[in-house]
Amino acid sequence: MKGKTAIVTGGSNGMGKAIAARLCQEGANVVITARNEERLEAARQEMETFSGQVLAVPMDVRELDQVEATVQKAKEVFGRVDYLVNNAAGNFVVPAEKLSPNGWKAVVDIVLHGTWFFTQTVAKDWIANGQAGSIVNIVATYAWTGAAGVVHSAAAKAGVLAMSQSLAVEWGSKGIRINCIAPGPIENTGGVEKLIADERAYEAVRRAVPLQRFGKPEEIAALAKFLLSDEASYINGDCITMDGGMWMNGSRFL
Repeated sequence: MKGKTAIVTGGSNGMGKAIAARLCQEGANVVITARNEERLEAARQEMETFSGQVLAVPMDVRELDQVEATVQKAKEVFGRVDYLVNNAAGNFVVPAEKLSPNGWKAVVDIVLHGTWFFTQTVAKDWIANGQAGSIVNIVATYAWTGAAGVVHSAAAKAGVLAMSQSLAVEWGSKGIRINCIAPGPIENTGGVEKLIADERAYEAVRRAVPLQRFGKPEEIAALAKFLLSDEASYINGDCITMDGGMWMNGSRFL
């Protein structure tokens, strides 16, 4: 991946930071985005010693003008964009009947609209320049199983999955591949800590995973790196689950 350029949204912590770090270790130049400028800069500094270069861009994926400016900035600094990882997300557990219009809109705007804005903006540039490219979108198993308490996120993630598959068909002939990853409970991502507040709940979720452990951000990063790379050049429109077999056990991570 030396000399390639990747944009990773939500790259300041958790899986996004792990993916960005792995790509940077592989020699790619990486643009990381997030709204929290302080955490973004801390993540950039952590990756400074890797072989690739890192550019931190504070921005909001819900704003199309900021998305377009980020892609333009990536091209100005690194010359082109080769990979895109749509990882930015928002979620919280709430009974559906108590979900506010603002709560629904905030999650759908970040997950579905933000993913679409970045995907279309990058793909338009690739198509205009006759350039191939690869995209990985982070979804969740409840995109197809459903889950209580996360109707806003499930609807948005299901939309991202359908969008990814539709675009994989439409843009495949142009050399643009789009795939998804559906993670289970992953350590040190912030989401696990927020949604599993006590040790009893943590253990209950861990026991629901057939492998009896949580995943590591580095494992998601390795899969993302593979799907983006030429090693996966015949994988298109797929969604790979990395949850230790949890969803097949009749359970899912919210």
